[in-house]
Amino acid sequence: MSVLARFMGKPSKTHMGLALGVLRYLAGTKELGLRFGGAGELKVEGYSDSDWAGDPATRRSTTGYVFLLGGAAISWNSQLQRTVAASSVEAEYQATAAAVREALWLRKLAGDFDLCSDAIGIWMDSQGVLSLGNNPITSVRSKHIDVQHHLVRERVARGEVVLSYCSLW
Repeated sequence: MSVLARFMGKPSKTHMGLALGVLRYLAGTKELGLRFGGAGELKVEGYSDSDWAGDPATRRSTTGYVFLLGGAAISWNSQLQRTVAASSVEAEYQATAAAVREALWLRKLAGDFDLCSDAIGIWMDSQGVLSLGNNPITSVRSKHIDVQHHLVRERVARGEVVLSYCSLW
């Protein structure tokens, strides 16, 4: 959908065909919905990822994250990053920074509803991001990463989010 939406201003016949395919999919799955619960606690957890230089035209990466409450998706995002990442770790760190900002908002919202407002866990598949986010040391290799993304470290240090490794398989 996000790639298709880029052509809304001047769609071609191919784009219109793809859009009709999306509408057919939605019509065929309208009985599906969110299912909360099971026997577990209503706890918020998130997953963050990116595709380094995935846009062939601009070489910008796509940020993606999803947050679950009781196993059901309650918040998600997928968008092209505003800058070109110089490394896969930088692309993943930008995605994690976006996920941390969302986690902080969800944490406050959960507190307003008297749900668990403990640190929100964010799972990712980048050991480099875990190292950057959990350790306050800046090395020559990470110096190029923009300062604004170091909010990840600050919020980990405050205990508001917890970063954890999640292998792809």
